Amino acid sequence: MLTRVLKFDALLCAVFGVLLAVAAGPVADLFGLPVPFVRWTGIILLPLGAFIGFVATRPQHPRGAVWTIVALNALWAVDSVVLLFTGWIDPNVFGVVFIVAQALLVAAVAEMQVIGLRRVNRVLA
Repeated sequence: MLTRVLKFDALLCAVFGVLLAVAAGPVADLFGLPVPFVRWTGIILLPLGAFIGFVATRPQHPRGAVWTIVALNALWAVDSVVLLFTGWIDPNVFGVVFIVAQALLVAAVAEMQVIGLRRVNRVLA
């Protein structure tokens, strides 16, 4: 399970990273977000996805690396929602829905990674 969840996470980061970095203008217009914010979000996702993909393809997933990924995902989810209340961005309704939806998805992925780690621990115990 853990390998599949990590690969899914890496794929999400790669797909959204490319989409946000390459199509920052149209995405920003659709969601009422600043273009540099969208572009840099995409750029940040690319090396993150590469790191997660690297961890996902190891024969044994380094626990510290997986816990780092879980922490980054949790931080991403919380910060996404907090960002809506800071006034730093002013998304339209589509932007708010997108930000909340992706925060929930990222939180769910983090939870599945924790469950996967626990299953690995039970097998090793």
